[in-house]
Amino acid sequence: MRIRYETGLATMAQLIIGTAMSFVGAAVSIISGCRTESGADCVSNTFVSLVLVILTVCVYMCLLGLGYAAQERRSKRLAKLLILAEAVVALFYLFDTRHAPTYADRFTNFIAFATAAWVMVVAIRLLRAGRRRIVRRRQSAVKP
Repeated sequence: MRIRYETGLATMAQLIIGTAMSFVGAAVSIISGCRTESGADCVSNTFVSLVLVILTVCVYMCLLGLGYAAQERRSKRLAKLLILAEAVVALFYLFDTRHAPTYADRFTNFIAFATAAWVMVVAIRLLRAGRRRIVRRRQSAVKP
């Protein structure tokens, strides 16, 4: 199945992938931090990591609501807002990918960046279609 303009499904996939990558990144941070730091530092690092995961999931939930609203209403304004929000998210993850200290953080941030870019492409397709029906273009047969 190929998602062409369904921004609701695309943002749902982004929520699932982003949440999984956030948990992986937090687990790596917690494990590496607790190996080298004392007990109090380990607890504070764990708390900060969990708060960051919760905030990340909240942002993804807001994007999910915006994606579903843009898809249901077929609104150009909501599609533009979704594109802008995804551009901010993509820029954040691209910046974070460049400055990540470990390869695990770089990998998870790059995956989050790629999903944000993908959702932007889907929202651009919805924006271009507007209220028109979206159909797949068929290749015409080449005559010899």
